[in-house]
Amino acid sequence: MHKPGDVVLGGLFQAHFFSVFPDLSFTSEPQQPTCHGFDVLGFRWAQSMAFAIDEINRNSNLLPNVTLGYSLYDNCLELGIGFRAALSLLSGQEEQFILEETCVGTPPVLAIVGDSSSTPSIAISSVLGLYRVPMVSYFATCSCLTDRQKFPSFFRTIPSDAFQVRAMIQILKRFGWTWAGLLISDDDYGLYAARSFQSDFIQSGEGCLAYLEVLPRDSDKAELRRIVDVMKKSTARVVIVFEHQSYMITLMEEVVRQNVTGLQWMTSEAWTTATELQTSHLMPYLAGTLGIAIRRGEMPGFRKFLRQIRPEHHNNSYRNSMVNQFWEYTFQCRFAPPTAGVDAGGALCTGQEDLENVETEFLDTSNLRPEYNVYKAVYALAYALDDMLQCEPGRGPFSGHSCGNLKGLEPWQLLYYLEKVNFTTSFGDQVSFDEDGDPLPIYDIMNLLPLPDGRPRLQNVGEVKRTAKGEELMIDEDKIFWNFESKKPPRSVCSESCPPGTRMARKKGEPVCCFDCIPCSDGKISNDTGWYSVLNMAVCRYMINRYVKTVLIFIDSMECSSCPEDFWSSPQRDHCVPKKIEFLSYNEPLGICLTATSLLGTCICAVVLSIFIHHRGTPIVRANNSELSFQILLSLKLCFLCSLLFIGRPRQWTCQLRHAAFGISFVLCVSCILVKTMVVLAVFKASKPGGGASLKWFGILQQRGTVMVLTSVQAAICTAWLVSASPTPHKNTQYHNDKIVYECAVGSTVGFAVLLGYIGSLAILSVLIAFMARNLPDSFNEAKLITFSMLIFCAVWVAFVPAYISSPGKYADAVEVFAILASSFGLLVALFGPKCYIILLRPERNTKKAIMGRGIES
Repeated sequence: MHKPGDVVLGGLFQAHFFSVFPDLSFTSEPQQPTCHGFDVLGFRWAQSMAFAIDEINRNSNLLPNVTLGYSLYDNCLELGIGFRAALSLLSGQEEQFILEETCVGTPPVLAIVGDSSSTPSIAISSVLGLYRVPMVSYFATCSCLTDRQKFPSFFRTIPSDAFQVRAMIQILKRFGWTWAGLLISDDDYGLYAARSFQSDFIQSGEGCLAYLEVLPRDSDKAELRRIVDVMKKSTARVVIVFEHQSYMITLMEEVVRQNVTGLQWMTSEAWTTATELQTSHLMPYLAGTLGIAIRRGEMPGFRKFLRQIRPEHHNNSYRNSMVNQFWEYTFQCRFAPPTAGVDAGGALCTGQEDLENVETEFLDTSNLRPEYNVYKAVYALAYALDDMLQCEPGRGPFSGHSCGNLKGLEPWQLLYYLEKVNFTTSFGDQVSFDEDGDPLPIYDIMNLLPLPDGRPRLQNVGEVKRTAKGEELMIDEDKIFWNFESKKPPRSVCSESCPPGTRMARKKGEPVCCFDCIPCSDGKISNDTGWYSVLNMAVCRYMINRYVKTVLIFIDSMECSSCPEDFWSSPQRDHCVPKKIEFLSYNEPLGICLTATSLLGTCICAVVLSIFIHHRGTPIVRANNSELSFQILLSLKLCFLCSLLFIGRPRQWTCQLRHAAFGISFVLCVSCILVKTMVVLAVFKASKPGGGASLKWFGILQQRGTVMVLTSVQAAICTAWLVSASPTPHKNTQYHNDKIVYECAVGSTVGFAVLLGYIGSLAILSVLIAFMARNLPDSFNEAKLITFSMLIFCAVWVAFVPAYISSPGKYADAVEVFAILASSFGLLVALFGPKCYIILLRPERNTKKAIMGRGIES
């Protein structure tokens, strides 16, 4: 299609789906390739360029006194044909152009609108870029075309695939689809889309591809069968397709043959609005499809323009004109001779047929999308040319401040103004280009739904666009038709999100979206249910509130997060709870028993002391050194009471006091026993002739002094211990992972050993002295009682050491308390039991004669 003008714009459109190249025998002149399978929509795209130029020529405010013309070629969806057409437009081989004698003048075409595919656009623009001839595509979306080094003169009125891929990823995220299949075309359009998905969808951690298949260009049935079989067996419910509509037809035929249903299709802009795929027999498979579509626009008067098309209006030297082919295809007639590329019927075309009388989508202007992009592309070139022609001489942007003019117009001059073009269409859309030649990105989101009568209908359910805040997705989920029994979005994940309390474990050899859920180990939790955390590094932050019994853990990791030191995992492993605190408590049965025993011993000591005080004048009390007996009873009472310091939550003062009180009380008791033993031995010796001198060393003052000195040594040991390495409360988590054992750390093991060693040395000394007095007469049986009591004392504390070392946590304190109580009761019973028995039950033996062995016989 051609129309003359002062400035001619070229155009490349797909008027046919298929092409046939003749065999090259190299023995004769090769025939020209032929095209077949007329594309009505592609022809309408070409008419939208003619309509835009016609509208501009009628606009007195835009390019006044300049007439635009056009030269439109069919690329037949074939790279070779489209490339040849572009070179013909660039060089003017198809027509003779008359130049002035100086060989200057308007070139054959000033710019080209096209191509409709990415691969031809790459090839063509790489050549046009060498001559800085502007090329504005209305349908080439490959992100590779943003490279201004390779394609300096390429522009487009459709967003890049990079934006389209990000828009699709936003939809996937919106519905929680992390597991999808990807089908791509075997060209730059599909390959660069796959590359964008690899970088934006997978590497960024948004999801995984279950499979990536390249659709064959030759409609290989075996390969299509294999690809559909992969789709059928895959667990991915979402299928994303970047393919041209003509090749999707053969794919869907195989889908129908294998009856593959239950898939959620997501389509690129290349075939979202393709009516060839919106048929009733495909609705069971494609209903519910979500697709990215070119922004819809309105072109007032376009339908009227299409109705006025007549073959006679386009008579020229090209017998195979697009209009003639369209006419023959639409009315199933033929011109004489018939037009090549159309399988027309037998009737002859008159050219007067009425388009209103046939059922054709050609006149349906309710859903103008690629046409609107063509419309904007033509207007962008027109506004750029208008800006250039309005340049004032001497103030131009070129060398010497010159301006471009119509007679000496150069494409590179138009390129300068095209980069800066900025206008608003009659539909209200702003048109401008960024530094990469891309427009302001915006896409409509479409949904295919079946009507009650079974016919398909494509509805707009949202849009995605770039704003100052970034890329925004606006979608009305209530309007979306889902082709599933639940009427809800399907689940498309390789592995379901791990429940709280488990962690994700990658499956070997499978994508990161496929994992097993393994329970967290003790002391670790997870409360994140999103699979996307698999791909991120562990970033844990916790906030402890002392007034509540939980810890909030924020986790972005495929690993479980350890609870803080004072917390442990709940049974469900989904949150941290404070560890159980363990110590020898007054509220537990063991603590209650030990406390009761301690108080019982204290009371018994008090009772025995009161008995001794009440009977202090009797012979048995007086004969047993009443003062030392009273001191022993008081020290035993302190021993019983000091055991209470080992019960209850350890605090600083109780830790410091418990061992000091224990050490001093027992040294006081053992010192009294030692002195008493020595006094017994001295009295026996004094009863022999010449032994009276030994008693002078064991008077009352000497006894008190000895006890005081021996006790002071222990007090000094305790003081040095507390000053150098004082015992402190300690949270021990070594015994139990889920418990905190509160205990008193001894501070200095040496100090504790010296304390016990001193008590032990006094006890051993007492045993030795008592043992020396074992042969005393029966009347002096005090030595035997002392020996027996000290043997009990030593046995208890010898058994205490290994039991204490092997007892964990609170049981170590219980062992120590038990040793204190057992040794105290042993001393109390052994020393004072027989005497209380005589005082209370056998008072007849509580006489001087009986004690001396001369009164009452046993």
